[in-house]
Amino acid sequence: MSTPANTPSLDEMRAIAAPFAIHGKLLSAERYGSGHINDTYALCFDQAGAPVRYIFQRVNHNIFKNVPELMENISRVTAHVVAKTAGGDSRAALTLVLTRDGAPFYKTACGNFWRVYLFIEKARTYDAVEKPTQAREAARAFGLFQQALADLPGARLHETIPNFHNTVSRFAALRKAAEADVAGRKKEVQAELDFAFAREADAGRLLALVAAGKIPERVTHNDTKLNNVMLDDATGAGICVIDLDTVMPGLSLYDFGDLVRFAGNTAAEDEIDQEKIQVSLPVVDAIVEGYIAGAGDILTPAEWDNLIFAGKLMTYEVGLRFLTDYLQGDVYFKTKRPGHNLDRARNQLRLVARIEAADKELQAIVARHRGQK
Repeated sequence: MSTPANTPSLDEMRAIAAPFAIHGKLLSAERYGSGHINDTYALCFDQAGAPVRYIFQRVNHNIFKNVPELMENISRVTAHVVAKTAGGDSRAALTLVLTRDGAPFYKTACGNFWRVYLFIEKARTYDAVEKPTQAREAARAFGLFQQALADLPGARLHETIPNFHNTVSRFAALRKAAEADVAGRKKEVQAELDFAFAREADAGRLLALVAAGKIPERVTHNDTKLNNVMLDDATGAGICVIDLDTVMPGLSLYDFGDLVRFAGNTAAEDEIDQEKIQVSLPVVDAIVEGYIAGAGDILTPAEWDNLIFAGKLMTYEVGLRFLTDYLQGDVYFKTKRPGHNLDRARNQLRLVARIEAADKELQAIVARHRGQK
């Protein structure tokens, strides 16, 4: 089998497709999308004279250590969302294609894990916000996703990445990395460390509210980037939440906050010009409007009260992660240039400062939408 860096041949993909319940002749296979974790391909089959596409993904089992548990989560979640949206748009949820033995994935002889989804036609994803309505629709889709899963039956979902959004754990990792200073970089990032350490109390705020019973654990997506929602080509509506590998127990505020972090930044995540890094009030307004349209009915008072703080916290957390990786010698995140992780860390920490400075205006946005509910 080809390495993850190479595109498998048509014959190789034909062998991968064989165990799945797909009929017809394979016509083409090409790499698809902009994801960095899994390897994704669009395969087209001739089925009774009509071309039909499927998404094939090789799951990165180095990141996701227990693929069977991950796929159990996805199977339960997609089945439940499909049941809740029965009679609506058939594209409203990812649809797994099972193997001929009825399994949600196939493991090859060399140990790779493959899964297949029906291709969602007449919709696409966007890597950056081009207009506030896109942020609104993504937020609405993520809110509806949480709303649909609020009554998911059965046992608690598996944690595919333990402590993924545990900011206290991320803070501890940064402190440990600074103390070890294995790459000899601590001296050049002292200002960033001082900024991060000064906000240690923020790290545990949401967890304390959970412990006090004021914020419930929910089924959450945990990676709410704009490009994890399919937007309809004709209407622009958010129709389907994708990339479900990190769907697991979490907080609604993690999902809301990470979308604010991703979409509310007026600059790219690795922009080095600090003056370009601002929080976009129109985009945050759109995110709040969309999110409460989807999930507003299930939010507790404490969740409402902490929406803007969540945006700050998720930005802070990602800044901690980039800074930790830089101190450790760039061992986790892929980099494209020297100092790339440091640029990313500075970007996120500057956005934290911008969110703090705009807190009054941001809270007013939430208050206005809350009053309209």
